[in-house]
Amino acid sequence: MGKQGLEIVLHYKNIAVMGFKEVILNIRTILNAFKIVKKDILDYKPDVLILIDYPGFNLKMAKFAKDHSIKVIYYISPQLWAWKEGRIKTIKKNVDKMICILPFEKEYYAKWDYQVDYVGHPLVESIENFSPTTDFKSRHKLNDKPIIAILPGSRKQEIHKILPVLASVQQYFPDYQFVIAATTNFSPDFYTNISGTDNIKLVFNETYDLLSHSFAGLVTSGTATLETALFNIPLIVCYSTTSFTFLISKSFIKIKYISLVNLILNKSAVKELIQNNLTKYTICNELNKILGEDQYRSEMLGYLSQLKHLLGIEKASKMAAKIIYIFIKQ
Repeated sequence: MGKQGLEIVLHYKNIAVMGFKEVILNIRTILNAFKIVKKDILDYKPDVLILIDYPGFNLKMAKFAKDHSIKVIYYISPQLWAWKEGRIKTIKKNVDKMICILPFEKEYYAKWDYQVDYVGHPLVESIENFSPTTDFKSRHKLNDKPIIAILPGSRKQEIHKILPVLASVQQYFPDYQFVIAATTNFSPDFYTNISGTDNIKLVFNETYDLLSHSFAGLVTSGTATLETALFNIPLIVCYSTTSFTFLISKSFIKIKYISLVNLILNKSAVKELIQNNLTKYTICNELNKILGEDQYRSEMLGYLSQLKHLLGIEKASKMAAKIIYIFIKQ
């Protein structure tokens, strides 16, 4: 957004924490962020507040805005179908227009007598418009072995928890090269120290280029699983958190899959290795199937093709912008 000329008052990465314990430990920072944003809203006095994703923070901002007679548009719905379904009352009361990016969300909201707009997923357009660089391998001194991409997430705590086990399998696949999709939010030493090896290449802020050159992916659960799938890359969905957070979450979460790929397809199209099931042995077992069993790999690729068809409404962002414009002009 900053690149489009918007002034950034507070960056979300400063308060992007996951898990119940982690929120408690960072509560002072989060509360201070609320104060900063509320003051900015009152100073700016907008006619409409547009909220994007991030429900733990944004739903509170929606209520604040409505309390001050500001209309609210919400783009990218909170995942009520996964947990905290009670938030529907807050949304119906405080959100004037909800714009969704997942195909099953329109039907879900209809159950609650709440009309939403579905525009398709913006990742489809982003990936369709992406052009891989031809010198990717040479620039990063990669050899001719097929690439297995490791996408360990973007949050420090999940990288600490998940990357070591993902990196541990590279020694069992000498005919492949493993490459970590890194972010410049962290240093090269950060990744190397956590992975426990300097035999895995790091590629910073070039995830799409990496995926476009990859043969398989080990991907931390989140939007990255959908990105990998839309690049037609067979993948393993990996997730692990603290025991405390996992136990608490398990009592609230009511979906049978954690990855967007499986949720959208409503089937176990890609393997999900969660918590205690995420080990180097389970990863190796599944990776051997993806790399060495043609029928298994072909079936997964077929599922990924179906996924793209379901999300195939192009120019989602343009459609969302049009809906927002019409709403504001009413």
